[in-house]
Amino acid sequence: MKEIFLKKQMIIMLIAVGVLFALIFGWKAIGNYMMQQYFLKMKSPPVTVSTMKVEASLWQPTLRAVGNMRARLGVNVTTELAGMVQTIYFTPGTPVKKGTVLVQLNADTELGQLHSLQAQVELAKITYNRDKAQYAVRAVSKQTVDADEWNLKNLQAQVAQQTATVEKKTIRAPFTGQLGINNINPGQYLNVGDTVTTLQALDPIYVDFYLPQQELAKLELGQNVRVVADTYPDKIFQGKITTIEPIVDSATRNVEVEATLPNPDFKLKPGMFTQVEVETGAKKNYLTLPQSAISFNPYGDIVYLVKENGQKDQNNKPILVVKQVFVTVGDTRGDQIAVLKGLHAGDIVVTSGQLKLKNGSQVLINNTIQPSNEASPKVVEK
Repeated sequence: MKEIFLKKQMIIMLIAVGVLFALIFGWKAIGNYMMQQYFLKMKSPPVTVSTMKVEASLWQPTLRAVGNMRARLGVNVTTELAGMVQTIYFTPGTPVKKGTVLVQLNADTELGQLHSLQAQVELAKITYNRDKAQYAVRAVSKQTVDADEWNLKNLQAQVAQQTATVEKKTIRAPFTGQLGINNINPGQYLNVGDTVTTLQALDPIYVDFYLPQQELAKLELGQNVRVVADTYPDKIFQGKITTIEPIVDSATRNVEVEATLPNPDFKLKPGMFTQVEVETGAKKNYLTLPQSAISFNPYGDIVYLVKENGQKDQNNKPILVVKQVFVTVGDTRGDQIAVLKGLHAGDIVVTSGQLKLKNGSQVLINNTIQPSNEASPKVVEK
């Protein structure tokens, strides 16, 4: 009897424990279900975004490249002969004309030799003329007259040579241009080939740049180019293509192009880094957006269209939601990008705040601050 009683107690205890666990897990399940229903029914707050209406604008097709400025003419002004600097006539950094005297080296010795040779020439002329007259009356031989003539011509050649030597002691500007830094001092001894200064012909000036060989068909002489240097971000320099290299680089498959630009104020300098745009073809009409409006993804580029969902909020205003739309984009210019497919003029698209959006998200529009949307943005220093 005792064993039967104990078994009944054990069964009752197990049933009670089972009921207790069932109640606990049941309560937990009901709580989770109610919480899920709550979150499902709870609406996400609207996301604040900025928007813009899609509009069409004219685009000039261009090819872009990195350019390097190069002087039309540029040399290091050097010495042809060794000598001591006697006088410096030029001011560094100033423009000069071709033939302007820049530096005078001491030429006292060379001038003395020149004067001596000139005196010998005068004497040789007298001797030659006298012997020539005497030969007419057969007082001297023809051989004597020939020797006198040879001596005169030889001395005249030496005078010409010495005159050139003296001239080389005067250093002149080989062409019209702008001088560089002065590298010498009065009294300094210069060896052959020592640099006195630099000279650059800066107006006009060249810009050299490279383009891929597949763009060759779009290039021709006389095409307009626009050049921008970060030194002058507010200024666009205009020029034209003057040379297209007839050889394509076999290593890079690029072709070198040279454009010529007016540079009357010498703002552009040789060696300056620039951005070059070559105008190709007629202008085209493209739908245009700021680049910030495009969400670039591996699976495709998307924008968020803003539309009314047919409902009204508590203030009786239309509720706005977004719709993901895949687009095909084209060229860029400054902050802008051309949209080739996927949108229509007049569409309202999100330009900032996309990170919090998904298809169907409710949005509030605040256009107080808009992303930059300039075709030619300018650098602003603060």
